Amino acid sequence: MKKLFLLFGILFVFISQVAFPQVKSFRFGLKVSPSISWLSPNTAGYENDGAKLGFNWGLISDFALTENYFLSSGFNINYLNGKLLYETNMSVPGDTLLKTGNLSRTYNLRYIDVPLMLKMKTNQFNKSQFYGQIGILLGFNVKANAKDSFTTGGTTTDFENEISDEIKFLRSSLLLGGGVEYYLDKSTSIIGGISFSNGFTNVLNKNNPITNEKQKAVFNYFELTLGIIF
Repeated sequence: MKKLFLLFGILFVFISQVAFPQVKSFRFGLKVSPSISWLSPNTAGYENDGAKLGFNWGLISDFALTENYFLSSGFNINYLNGKLLYETNMSVPGDTLLKTGNLSRTYNLRYIDVPLMLKMKTNQFNKSQFYGQIGILLGFNVKANAKDSFTTGGTTTDFENEISDEIKFLRSSLLLGGGVEYYLDKSTSIIGGISFSNGFTNVLNKNNPITNEKQKAVFNYFELTLGIIF
């Protein structure tokens, strides 16, 4: 049995080398991605209050499955921002009394993201290859701050909060994207692409203090990817 497994292993390696000898089994690179993100709420009385600019950077890794199919992953530091408007009660700096009013909150969140995607490429022509990719992403929250603008009784107070206890540690999303690779030599290429992240899971972690209803919202964003892979 061990000899049979060994034979299949040798045969697989041989076929792989014959089938696509010009394709590296593993490629590694770096990327930077400016983004525009927004929060989509699913709680009564909560409204999206605008999209915000964000940014992420990190590592790219591609594992060859066949000549044109790859398993793509990486490790990103993602700065996601969004804005919600809703009614709540809270105290403002310098005043310990709880007051009811409208809160416009800008969420400034930082995640460590780990994507897992299937990447499909066209054949190479004129030093270029087009690609499409689809997969999932897991994000782990490492920092959460908010810029608050609280309006009550005709008075608006602006202040900042650390809100880690109000943000869930884990988020997940569906990733869709595409772009082009331009080869500088046989293995090094520069990458340009665009991706959309559609949030699956709620990122908020507390109930509204007035209604006691669970706060629910997901992050969505578009990102423009620029990178180099070796």
